[in-house]
Amino acid sequence: MLMNLPFSPVFLAVTHHTGTAATIYYVLAAILAITVLIGISMMSKVKTAVKGNLLGSVSMLLMIVLTLWYWNIFSFVELYISILLGAVIGLWLSVKVNMIQMPQMVGMLNGFGGAASMLAGILTLIAAGDGASADIFSLATSGLAIFVGAFTFTGSMVAAGKLHGVITQKPIEFKRHALWTALTLVLSLLTVVLLSIPAVLAATVAKTIIIIFSAIISGLFGIIFAIRVGGADMPITISLLNSFSGVAGAIAGLAIADPLLVSVGAIVGASGLLLTQIMCRSMNRKLIDILLGKTSTPQVKAIQSAAASVTAGAGKTEVKVAGAEELVADAVQTGPAYAAWLNDAEKIIIVPGYGMALSQAQPLVKNLMDELEDAGKNVEFAIHPVAGRMPGHMNVLLAEVDVPYEKLHEMEEINPQFAETDVVIVIGANDVVNPAANTAEGTPIYGMPILEVADAKHVIIMNYDKQPGYAGVDNPLYEDGRGDKIALLLGDAKESLKDLVKEYRSATSQAVTVAVTEDTVPAYSRWLKDAEKIIIVPGYGMALSQAQPLVKNLMDELEEAGKNVEFAIHPVAGRMPGHMNVLLAEVDVPYEKLHEMEEINPQFAETDVVIVIGANDVVNPAANTAEGTPIYGMPILEVEDAKHVIIMNYDKQPGYAGVDNPLYEEGRGDKIALLLGDATASLKNLLQELREYCG
Repeated sequence: MLMNLPFSPVFLAVTHHTGTAATIYYVLAAILAITVLIGISMMSKVKTAVKGNLLGSVSMLLMIVLTLWYWNIFSFVELYISILLGAVIGLWLSVKVNMIQMPQMVGMLNGFGGAASMLAGILTLIAAGDGASADIFSLATSGLAIFVGAFTFTGSMVAAGKLHGVITQKPIEFKRHALWTALTLVLSLLTVVLLSIPAVLAATVAKTIIIIFSAIISGLFGIIFAIRVGGADMPITISLLNSFSGVAGAIAGLAIADPLLVSVGAIVGASGLLLTQIMCRSMNRKLIDILLGKTSTPQVKAIQSAAASVTAGAGKTEVKVAGAEELVADAVQTGPAYAAWLNDAEKIIIVPGYGMALSQAQPLVKNLMDELEDAGKNVEFAIHPVAGRMPGHMNVLLAEVDVPYEKLHEMEEINPQFAETDVVIVIGANDVVNPAANTAEGTPIYGMPILEVADAKHVIIMNYDKQPGYAGVDNPLYEDGRGDKIALLLGDAKESLKDLVKEYRSATSQAVTVAVTEDTVPAYSRWLKDAEKIIIVPGYGMALSQAQPLVKNLMDELEEAGKNVEFAIHPVAGRMPGHMNVLLAEVDVPYEKLHEMEEINPQFAETDVVIVIGANDVVNPAANTAEGTPIYGMPILEVEDAKHVIIMNYDKQPGYAGVDNPLYEEGRGDKIALLLGDATASLKNLLQELREYCG
């Protein structure tokens, strides 16, 4: 029986179908491979990305089922235990890992793919017995699967460790690094040759030693290869290792004669290689340099590399940078000029970077975009291919907070627009906007295409400090004395964004010609200004309007004004238990601020203002009096006990229970303010009035 089986231990006690069944298998395998390609194609467009991902996932599941059927191994309980365990781990990771950790998780999963291929190669060689009846092709591909799979695993683990900060992101180079690289590579390939010789496999001890040595030496090659790569080249490395994981899978498929594994591995390998080439072009990198370890150079001062010259005199600082326009700036700047820049601007471009991701500041970026657009300004985003730690990182982060995809522009499209832009806001990006890339020869970023932000009229840069980026090259945009063109806001991106918005609002309010007085503002603005304790009640209307980011923004602004803000959560406020909690947690409302009905109800009597956003039945006092109605006797949030209540509802119609809400009645303006319309629009109006009145 072993004579007719591929050399995998899974197949030691099983048989596969032949004839018509085999034809069906190959046809279905081809169809499923095509659907995977269609899914990948759909993922290239945001509108179809989710469906493409689902199509690819379902296709992979059907491939597993098809493989189990073809090899007639449905009865192996161990397989189902392994599949269940893997599914549980995958679901746990999908919930546990946030977007900022996604690059290292992708790196780790690449490694697991390589490890699986390595194990397939090892077990295939074990199943080959003495190798007497094995063909050379199966043996050679098994050895290659061990080699490629092992170095993909260890290299990916190193990459994930670097991305996660467990290993320093700086390049690590051993003494005689090139020699060790060449030696481990040659020895690894030598073991592949030895494992292809049936006579070697005939000796059980020798075979075991060679297999173990092959896995170890190939793993060492992966470590030595990846450890010398610095943060600047990590996006390319991740893409390359992704390709290697696919190649390892395809080779393992050849070893066990499984066309499905070959086709899927080839798809992953080819797509990973294409992505690697795209990344290399985006960074002006040669793949051979990455493979040979030419990934790091000594740190070079940009002011020297860019051949900058500085002359001072008459209260002015003149900075000349080769390849950039002459910049003349006042040495002394009074007040935050950048606030006036934003107030006067018509066209604004925001450049997100990894610093935004680290600070998880994307909700504030979305709020800034909304506020600027509400003021009539044109706001767009410039996305560099390697702005994050993996391709598409910035796109996903911004899409998570509902930044329209059509506002995200690639480098080639957006670069010509900088010269016509009034203000560019750079948030946590460094290397991808560093003008030294045009001049600093011998540095890792020399020749790398960058976002030409220096062409704009004004540039606001938010960075944690003035240290160089991952490439280790100083950024001339950080030099002092450029106050009429560049504003540098150092520190955490979240705090810098808050300061920026605060100063912008101050500049905007100073530009308003109509005086804001007690007589011109709505009563609810005065209530909020005077309030000390405020409770927000979210409801399904908030969910429908997707207004939770604005709710978080409102909470932040009220707390910055010194007010105590809490949330009251009714168990059935949404369409399922916990609905409101999840929506608010997604925008980083602290969980300790979310209070259940029994806990919060006694506090309403001591509350100055309650803000109800899209909730109806759960705050309807008729539940206490309207006998015979669906809500009679239902516990509600006793918002009416508060001193003042602001209600945002689409209209005055009853809720799902069909019971009129007495809170909506006229003539209660001294206690209740009713803001009708979409919750998002109502919240924006409330925020605007609050800012104008409270400053």
